[in-house]
Amino acid sequence: MKITEDNYKSIFSSVIILIICGIAINIGGAQLAKALKLPLFLDCIGTILIAATGGYLPGAIVGFLSNMINALNDPANAYYTLLSVLIGLCAAFYARRGYFRSIWKALLLTFPLAIIGGALGSILTYLIYGFGFGEGISLGLARTLYQSGNLSLFFAQFISDMIIDLADKFVSLVIVYFILQLVNKRFGNNLEFHSWHQKPLSEEDQIRANKSQSKAMSLRSKILLLIVIATLFIAAITTGISFTLYRRATIDEHTQMGIGVAGLAATIINGDDINRYLEEGESAEGYAAVERQLQKVRQSSHEIEYVYVYKILEDGCHVVFDLDTEDTPGGDPGDIVEFDEAFAPYLDDLIAGKEIRPIVSDETFGWLLTVYEPIVDSRGITQAYACVDISMEEVTLNEISFLVKVISMFLGFFLMIITIGLWLAEYNLILPINTMSLAAMRFAYKNEGEIEENADRFKDLRITTGDEIENLYDSFSMTIEETVKYIAETQKQAQAINKMQNGLILVLADMVESRDQCTGDHVRKTAAYCRVILDHLRKQGLYPELLTDDYIEDVVNSAPLHDIGKIKVPDAILNKPGKLTDEEFNEIKKHTIAGKEIIEQAIDLVAADSSYLKEAKNLATYHHEKWNGKGYPYGLDGEDIPLSARVMAVADVFDALVSKRSYKEPFSFEKAMEIIEEGSGNHFDPKIVEAFKAEVDEVRRISETFMGGNLEVPKAEA
Repeated sequence: MKITEDNYKSIFSSVIILIICGIAINIGGAQLAKALKLPLFLDCIGTILIAATGGYLPGAIVGFLSNMINALNDPANAYYTLLSVLIGLCAAFYARRGYFRSIWKALLLTFPLAIIGGALGSILTYLIYGFGFGEGISLGLARTLYQSGNLSLFFAQFISDMIIDLADKFVSLVIVYFILQLVNKRFGNNLEFHSWHQKPLSEEDQIRANKSQSKAMSLRSKILLLIVIATLFIAAITTGISFTLYRRATIDEHTQMGIGVAGLAATIINGDDINRYLEEGESAEGYAAVERQLQKVRQSSHEIEYVYVYKILEDGCHVVFDLDTEDTPGGDPGDIVEFDEAFAPYLDDLIAGKEIRPIVSDETFGWLLTVYEPIVDSRGITQAYACVDISMEEVTLNEISFLVKVISMFLGFFLMIITIGLWLAEYNLILPINTMSLAAMRFAYKNEGEIEENADRFKDLRITTGDEIENLYDSFSMTIEETVKYIAETQKQAQAINKMQNGLILVLADMVESRDQCTGDHVRKTAAYCRVILDHLRKQGLYPELLTDDYIEDVVNSAPLHDIGKIKVPDAILNKPGKLTDEEFNEIKKHTIAGKEIIEQAIDLVAADSSYLKEAKNLATYHHEKWNGKGYPYGLDGEDIPLSARVMAVADVFDALVSKRSYKEPFSFEKAMEIIEEGSGNHFDPKIVEAFKAEVDEVRRISETFMGGNLEVPKAEA
């Protein structure tokens, strides 16, 4: 469907509706699969569908919002926003390349989409939740694969996730393909989300505009780089602050838990019994009962690694209670444990029975958060410490999980920001600028009609971004409008000057010609013959780089000056009725050099590179040179003779043959043509003779018309 301003609003509204429908399809598909207990997710059908019809932005929006809405019921969905946005962008990427035009190409997308949803999803789940079977639909298959004994827990889950996701994406793509067939019948296959601030471009012009070359980095790349750097900078700061706060909060939480547990343990033990427990050990009365209570305290939280009671003396830590764990047997009452280096700063306070703050250490028993709570006797004297060790390994895993969650949610949002930023830049900056650049490059100055047409085309862009880009466009339009007026006026003046120039040349040529009483309309006829020959040579594809419109006009307009040098030949010689003597003929021959010198003086006066005068000089100087090198004034041969002079040689001789001269009667047309043909390869360039013969009817018309006394030099053929 061709996008125009009339149907743009309709398409915009349709895409908004489709985005809402896409979100509904995602949520509805997931609920349907769950209700029917299908081993599928069916939660990205809407994302793929809208991406295929509307492009990158609506596809990313549907994926992002679907997960955020689902997160209202299950917050874990927010962690997988990245995957949904990636699926939308991937589907849009392949849709632009025609993958949804056939069912087989559409099904090829099963693999890249399954890699995103299955492989990346499985890795993300592992990073967030660690080892262990999840509770999803892949649980049964993962457990079967693991129990086979050939796969680790991670790979069993990974492979099961991939298998389920391949099936899910296959079914989803089949559904999307057939929905697209129905949508395309109604809306066509072009519902891409647009926000034109100018006259909408055709698909071809959009491709040309987007392929606009730049000397260094394109504007699109600069904008993308700016968005990425700014977003990453903000994200790094935000993530760093969030992680630091989370880490502190987690440590504080565990510290408070340790203080509470240690305080509880301290209340269980009577400080007056400490020394008795050390002396009698496990056989002491009440020892077993206290140990059972301490065991219950340790089991109150899986994060509590060790619970023990130490009496701190100068020779070390004397064990009072040390509970066994699955991995580490506890010490016996009376055993002495050396001080860890982490406790060195606190030894004096411990020996003195004072309270100390919680200690984080990573030594003999691993990375632990240790809390010591004094156990006092009836006199208020500290006899021992109830000690609790909380494993920091658990804290580290929680921190990694938190960091992965934050990064995952950020990346999903980050991709959304990039997509929106590029979309806004595309329609507010890149396309307007590239469209103006494309229109400027297409600007042609060949004639007044094309200039006005290009100016109207530029004005018809109608860029309305409402910012500096629109100001630039308005200024550009005004400049072009003024330039068109100036060019039109300049062309009119140039045409007037050109007419005046040609008129002056003919007047000058007539003045020279009037001294020769027998030449008649020689200058006009030779100019007409030159045009006929040059036009035919161009039709034959000869000398393509040389035979341009400008070149032909230069030759034809300067043709009347080919005999300008005769102005220096005495009248007695020029109009002598009989045969010239050798001396007189030599005097006649000097008119070529004289003509060259006259035109060179004109060139010096002009002080510019005039192609017109250059050809006038070639014609005046070389039109009596011969193909075989026996002409004058320099005896040039072949293509060393300028093309314009070789053409004039044929025109000049032919006109002399069919015209009456003071020394001869005119030859018949047929005889003159025969003489020209006989001179081919000797006097004349064979190609030019062939061109002259090929236009024999036009040559005859020119000859006969001049005999009637009326002829204008023919204009260039279109």
